Amino acid sequence: MAAASPPLLPTTVAPAVVPAATTTATTPSPVPTAISSSDSATDATTTPAAARAFLSRLLDSARRALSGARPWSELADRSALSRPESLSEATARLRKNLAYFRVNYAAVVALTLAAALAAHPGSLAALLALLAAWCLLYALRPADAPPLAAFGRTFSDREVLGGLVAASAFVVFLTSVGSLIFSALALGAAVVCAHGACRVPEDLFLDEPDQVNGGGSANPLLSFAAAVTGGGRV
Repeated sequence: MAAASPPLLPTTVAPAVVPAATTTATTPSPVPTAISSSDSATDATTTPAAARAFLSRLLDSARRALSGARPWSELADRSALSRPESLSEATARLRKNLAYFRVNYAAVVALTLAAALAAHPGSLAALLALLAAWCLLYALRPADAPPLAAFGRTFSDREVLGGLVAASAFVVFLTSVGSLIFSALALGAAVVCAHGACRVPEDLFLDEPDQVNGGGSANPLLSFAAAVTGGGRV
């Protein structure tokens, strides 16, 4: 009698149950990307403070420069005007009057330039835009300010200065602004020379400090510009 064969055991393996905790991927904690507002607040307060200091220095320098002006009644005294008899006499008069009325003459030239710019609003706007660019990008920028970023790249201080110089040269020499400025300065200089040559300087006496400095102190325009700029960037 044949022996009964043993029953076959199932060969399928049941899938292992993986705990739900192990299948969850660990997500990294988000890195904070917020920038502290202290830097932006510092940059926001630095420019107005520098602008206020610049305007205060500008007003003080203008007031100090105009304090040395002679009485305008002496400048406009028609009884002291006469035609010079020779070129040497006109040159001597001009030299003495320039030493005595130097601040008044500088004011006359500045007023002539201001009147010419006011009569041409386009040139005045271009000049004001150029001045604003110099103030915001160079004169009033703090020394520790980050480099200027524009058009997807950063510009160093030397590159910014070179761009401002190139823009100034373009506006002054390649547009009508330059011709207008030079024409106004030439007109102001002609008025000053005509008055200086015709004004009889016999009744004019220089102050003692002016005599010590050789008939005149430093150029008021150069002194004014040096005092305004403060010798460099803020």
